[in-house]
Amino acid sequence: MQRCPASLWRSVLTVVVALRLITPSNATAADITAEQVRKSIESGVEYLKRTQNQNGTWNDFIGYSGGTTCLNSLALLTAGVSLDDEQLRRALEQVRKLESDKTYVVALQTMVLCMAEPARDHIKIRRNAAWLETSQKKDGGWYYGPQMDGSDPSNSQYAVLALYEAERAGVPVASRTWQLAERYWLKIQNHDGSWGYSLMRVEAPARGSMTCAGIASLVMCSGRLNAGDAEISADGSILKCCGNSQTEDAARAIENGLVWLGNNFSVQSNPGCPEGWHMYYMYCLERVGRMTSHRFFYSRGDFRKYDWYRMGAEMLVSRQDALSGYWKGDNRAEAMESIGTSFALLFLAKGRRPILVSKAKFGPGNDWNHHRSDIANLTTYVENRWKKEFPLGLSWQVVDVSDASVDDLLQAPVLYICGEQTPNLLNHAAKFREYIDRGGFVFADACCPNSAGFDQGFRALMEKVFEEPEYKLKPVPPEHPLWYAEEPVRPSLRPNLWSIDYGCRTCVVYSAPTEQGDLPHSLSCYWEVSAGRDHKLDNALKNQMQAALSMGINVLAYATNRELKSKDENFELPDAKKTDEDTTDRGKRSIAKLRHAGGCNAAPGALPALLRAASRELQARFSTEQRLVSISDPALFRYDVVFMHGRHGFKLSDTERKQLKKYLERGTLIADAICANKDFAAAFRREINALFADEGIKLETIPASHPMFTDKFGGFDLSKVTRREPQRRAGDGPLQARQRTGSPEIEGLKIGDRYAVLFSPYDLSCALEKHDSLECEGYTREDAERIGLNLLLYATFEF
Repeated sequence: MQRCPASLWRSVLTVVVALRLITPSNATAADITAEQVRKSIESGVEYLKRTQNQNGTWNDFIGYSGGTTCLNSLALLTAGVSLDDEQLRRALEQVRKLESDKTYVVALQTMVLCMAEPARDHIKIRRNAAWLETSQKKDGGWYYGPQMDGSDPSNSQYAVLALYEAERAGVPVASRTWQLAERYWLKIQNHDGSWGYSLMRVEAPARGSMTCAGIASLVMCSGRLNAGDAEISADGSILKCCGNSQTEDAARAIENGLVWLGNNFSVQSNPGCPEGWHMYYMYCLERVGRMTSHRFFYSRGDFRKYDWYRMGAEMLVSRQDALSGYWKGDNRAEAMESIGTSFALLFLAKGRRPILVSKAKFGPGNDWNHHRSDIANLTTYVENRWKKEFPLGLSWQVVDVSDASVDDLLQAPVLYICGEQTPNLLNHAAKFREYIDRGGFVFADACCPNSAGFDQGFRALMEKVFEEPEYKLKPVPPEHPLWYAEEPVRPSLRPNLWSIDYGCRTCVVYSAPTEQGDLPHSLSCYWEVSAGRDHKLDNALKNQMQAALSMGINVLAYATNRELKSKDENFELPDAKKTDEDTTDRGKRSIAKLRHAGGCNAAPGALPALLRAASRELQARFSTEQRLVSISDPALFRYDVVFMHGRHGFKLSDTERKQLKKYLERGTLIADAICANKDFAAAFRREINALFADEGIKLETIPASHPMFTDKFGGFDLSKVTRREPQRRAGDGPLQARQRTGSPEIEGLKIGDRYAVLFSPYDLSCALEKHDSLECEGYTREDAERIGLNLLLYATFEF
């Protein structure tokens, strides 16, 4: 076993780092970054602030007094500007003072007030909603003002948006209003599925912006009108859990509109619109993507798919004025930079909301979607309770399993699967396994009363996903944090819950068909009916529904640690296949993991994840092949560096101690206690210290100033890393974890002038696997990777 001289590796690393710094990048959709999007939003916000008048307003577009101030205020709020910001505060005061008889202005004012401080402005929101309802035309549309004749689809879209937000803020809107609006949009749709701009109910030339307006408006109207695919009786009890109560005309119209949009998709211009309105179209496009939960739009003609947010973000970033930060459209209104900028910001900021969960689409037919509002309603429930962490809201999406790559699945931390019949998913077992291995979480529900086929099929799928006998579905024990991670669920109201524990945590949760003593209906069924507008529920159903919602948020809190990435952060999602494309082992360095009795392989994906990161971040060639080596095996000496972790106490034999000591005299051991397990940490310290007791050498805390914690040799500056410290629950409160920031706490055993042992008593492994849970004490996922890479640099290159 020969080690490269430190001076040589310093030279190599210097060259590598220099090459990384001078490598050019191409600003294409394939490599736009979250940082570019963030800076673009910040630059747009600064432009709006810079052009604001001293009294808090912005210059108006002719004929719409206050409209630009409302639009710009909405853009600033959506971009995340704090309510404490002085300029936004002045703008909101001006918005509150507005009195207008223009549909656009009243609608925008309502949306601003609903987003800013709805409780404070409840009376004004109620008045505006009433004004919009009385201004609705007989045909169900709206025009520029109540005194004018006709209906205009653009004004109608804004009116529907405002009423939708008003209801979300607690202001009731009459069902008759939604019925008329739905009828309006259905009547003016073209036969090819598109919508055009016309004041008449005749075929109008198709436009992308108006097609988006039609789709989104029908989604909002039909969502407010329909109780869902489960039905509640007049006395407040559930009649059935798997029906089909959505207006078929609306569903068909939405689908036809999406087909037209996919076949004519573009972010470079507003399809079919010679007048332009490009920025306006982008704002409409974002709404369709978000409200229909589509990550992709599909072209039926050439079978192409379009990642609408990524493509739109790339276009907007590239077209922003580099000096001033504004966007400028191509017609009279959008030629005002503040209007073009606001539309662009609304696309970029709303579209980057974190994706909480993906709903799996699979198989022929709609068995996967018996409850079309289940995940939408659950996401809204979670959004309302996590407002402090995610003030701009959360999103969910539909993902077609047959079409999706593992990276597509990883856009969301949780994949939700539900159905009644046997799911046709066995041929995707490897995809599910890789998704879980790379940090994903599967949440499944047998959603209908007669779900025996789904139950058998899902269990068969999990047996194929996990062929190892130790990873099987088992009933969730009563002490598991799934029952109380966010909100406690009483034992008498708990569903028939099963799970698979893999590595560091539970990674699959399955709500199986109900049994005696369980909730009488599926989780999906309760979520579906939870947002009914006029439901008068009996007490038993109220309690059951709350238990189901609590169960849903508990699973999502456990699966995500309440840590979610904005959508654009997934642009840089590392692809395991790309980072290890070089499949030949020649010239690659190998690192073995040590066998021991303390849970030596409890986080099997940790070391491969670290080595993939080394290939990606350090341009170093490491083999990710799993190598478990016994401490007493002579093959131990083939490796410069070995790795060790565990979650139980252990004791080495005399033979193992003797050989490990001999190894450490020339090699390096990197280790961590999984989830800061105290039994493993105590055993590790005892065994390592015993090896060199005669020499007076023992584990000691490595000074924070040591070069291994700096970026001096191509690693990362670790002066500030974050460690999660789980806290005891207070009463019925959620599981909490305190965040501690500081230098990493790494213990080392020093032989001569080098550390032969590098030990973290706090978790690295589960975080590297992305399988850390709320109860796992250790470093955050990002910082665990950075710490691991720096330790690997030190151990491998001995700087």
